[in-house]
Amino acid sequence: MCVITMLCWGSWANTQKMASKKWAFQLFYWDYSLGVLLLSLILAFTMGSSGEEGRGFLADLGQADGKAIGSALLGGAVFNIANLLIVVAINIAGMAVAFPIGIGLALVIGVVVNYLATPLGNPVILFAGVALVGIAILLDAIAYKKHSGSGGKSATTKGIVISVLGGILMGFFYRFVAASMVTDFAAPEAGKLTPYTASVIFALGLLISNFVWNTFFMYKPISGERVTYGDYFKKGDTKLHMIGILGGMIWSLGMTFSIIASEQAGYAISYGLGQGATLIAALWGVFIWKEFGKAEGLKGILVAMFLFFLIGLGMIIAARLV
Repeated sequence: MCVITMLCWGSWANTQKMASKKWAFQLFYWDYSLGVLLLSLILAFTMGSSGEEGRGFLADLGQADGKAIGSALLGGAVFNIANLLIVVAINIAGMAVAFPIGIGLALVIGVVVNYLATPLGNPVILFAGVALVGIAILLDAIAYKKHSGSGGKSATTKGIVISVLGGILMGFFYRFVAASMVTDFAAPEAGKLTPYTASVIFALGLLISNFVWNTFFMYKPISGERVTYGDYFKKGDTKLHMIGILGGMIWSLGMTFSIIASEQAGYAISYGLGQGATLIAALWGVFIWKEFGKAEGLKGILVAMFLFFLIGLGMIIAARLV
């Protein structure tokens, strides 16, 4: 499940790239938010409502206390502003930069925060792996600055700064969701949420907060032109809407699987391995979207970046196995 999460979280942004030529990212993001909620509901009413252990979705929702629901909603709101900043950074700098810097930084922060709350796994191996991922992030930033040197220093700095800010915020959202959840999924304690319910409440927090965060980015854009709610209905065709919804569903599948896997893997490792999405996104950016062009003079840095990512992620996995 963690590997599927990694693939989903590292691949959903391809849908943004597909839509960006015709569709402002703020408008794409409304469909993305709807896709996150839609798939979480589908999973909750199917996988989350069958089986012999745990609580069904509706029963679980009915017994949840306000603190648990509030924590999951807050996780969705924090994720939303962080993810919007990452999306802005993708718009400015591309996937090969925004993901390794922003989501890579989120991995480092998220692993530390979640390990302190729920210490599962060998800490020496775990944090050594995180350190290697941190080195990979720095190498990616160096490669980007070298590649975009002709594009102006301000553009380079802007892309990196927004990625860093989004990554810092992204590092904390998972803890709020984890705090809302039960510790025993088979025999869940009263008041807290099981994974499928937490995923739905999280998605609601994302969508509700979108009326604040995304409205700001629509009318006061950091990157691109100003758009309005009218543009969402006038400019979007069925294909564009479906691409955005698909992107949200891909990400939502990864989120649900990540929190299900957390019972066995621990929150730090489940989140950390899922954020191996940085590697997947960098592979998409470099080899499919050609964001570094022919990468002349950068091949050594890029190869080193991928190696540090791979070794670091391998150590994060090994931290729970030894």
